[in-house]
Amino acid sequence: MEEVTLWQGARSQITNWGVYAIALLLIAGAIVGGFFFPPAWALIAVPVIWIVWVWLRTRSESFTLTTERLRLKKGVLNQVFDEVELYRVKDVTLTRSAIQRMFGLGTVTMQTSDQGQENICIDSVHSSEELREQLRKQVEIIRDRKRVREVDFQEDSHQG
Repeated sequence: MEEVTLWQGARSQITNWGVYAIALLLIAGAIVGGFFFPPAWALIAVPVIWIVWVWLRTRSESFTLTTERLRLKKGVLNQVFDEVELYRVKDVTLTRSAIQRMFGLGTVTMQTSDQGQENICIDSVHSSEELREQLRKQVEIIRDRKRVREVDFQEDSHQG
């Protein structure tokens, strides 16, 4: 069976609003300071570079859900590509803060049995409810197809 892309998304730039607000205040301060001390105009470059870097870093992070796995991509200069097989997903949780709800965003968190990636957070994405449902359904489909079940073992501390 051919692997098909079910969902693609990226973290919203809204998550950087605090950084952007501080950078804009610094730009305004450099502009005002430039009227009294002209070399201060050069300081505008620092927050502008900061804004561009934060925007690029967020823009370069993406998530792709397929019928078999979740693919993660991060990095501006050095990129990291990672993936988690869906049959390894134990639990999927959707959280939506008040600010996220205002912008139609949500955070999907997955617990997996994949060593090194026990918790995967897909932060502040659009269509988060749809993503959570697709993930949940696809995990069950792939587990049935591969005949895999998730089993948790707990130690019994009351041995008698």
